[in-house]
Amino acid sequence: MKKIAMVLAAAAAIALALILGLRWLGDNKLGNLSETVEIYVHPGTTAKEVLAELSPKVRRPMSLARMFRAKQVAVYLKPGHYRFGPDASSVFIARSLNNGWQAPVNLTLSGSLRLKGEIARKISSQMLLDSATVASALDDKVLLGKYGFTPSTVFALFVPDTYQILWTASMEDILDRQKAAWDAFWTPENDAKAKKLGLSRMDVSILASIVKGESNYKPDYAKLAGVYVNRLRKKMRLQSCPTVAFVFDYKKNRILNADLRVDSPYNTYTHDGLPPGPISVPDRAYLEAVLNPSTSQGYLYFCASPSFDGTHRFARTFAEHSANAREYQRALDARKK
Repeated sequence: MKKIAMVLAAAAAIALALILGLRWLGDNKLGNLSETVEIYVHPGTTAKEVLAELSPKVRRPMSLARMFRAKQVAVYLKPGHYRFGPDASSVFIARSLNNGWQAPVNLTLSGSLRLKGEIARKISSQMLLDSATVASALDDKVLLGKYGFTPSTVFALFVPDTYQILWTASMEDILDRQKAAWDAFWTPENDAKAKKLGLSRMDVSILASIVKGESNYKPDYAKLAGVYVNRLRKKMRLQSCPTVAFVFDYKKNRILNADLRVDSPYNTYTHDGLPPGPISVPDRAYLEAVLNPSTSQGYLYFCASPSFDGTHRFARTFAEHSANAREYQRALDARKK
């Protein structure tokens, strides 16, 4: 009997060891998801809520719940964006949530971006940051000063593109990425082009933002830039309607003659040279157009084409320009009728 008892005890011990070994293997080594899962953990989210969100894709729910308890996810859970593939084990999921081992998100900066509020909404819609925090940073002289910019020139700091970044990134993290993109754009070759034109880096950004305000028809970018470069060389005022629209926060559907007299350093009808800062966030294509302007034709004027196809008609003299403008106005009047 004693022998039998010993054999049974040994068998039970082996069975227990096997069960514990399989449990350990299931918890620590085997993937526990049926497919890739992507979740966002907001501040205040509980471990129970995370478990509930993961549960439809979990193969062994008891294993994941066990690891959540063992690793105290309820205590250490960190906000973030997490992505777990089918091979993610229960312990890896728990540890990732505890340690903030996040998967980056795509932060896409694109579109008009003509106002700080638009930038704030664009960023806050993709990141954990709220729009008020972003807007505050865009007016923070001390913070922007660290990057060599001011609230008036901050539009130039942003380089439209898609960036991979942590969802919980701070505004400083985002500005770090923008400064790196700005520095990367300003290669020795681009610096040399700007110098040849007699423009600073900021001058290029300001002019690029004005060209952006004038057109989204890419074949015209270099010609438009050429007009403004030519006017600067001749000490002529830029007389750009988008700079006046900026003064009114782009709220006017149409700029009237009376608006051209508004008192603002951004009004290029009443002030010489460039405005104090960009009037929007300029895309790379506009920056490149300013660095490679089409100046050889000697164009000093332009107006929208009467075909309303987004193109422009360019002129060397005011008489030519006036004729183009009259033709456009006639086409506009006819269209209204």
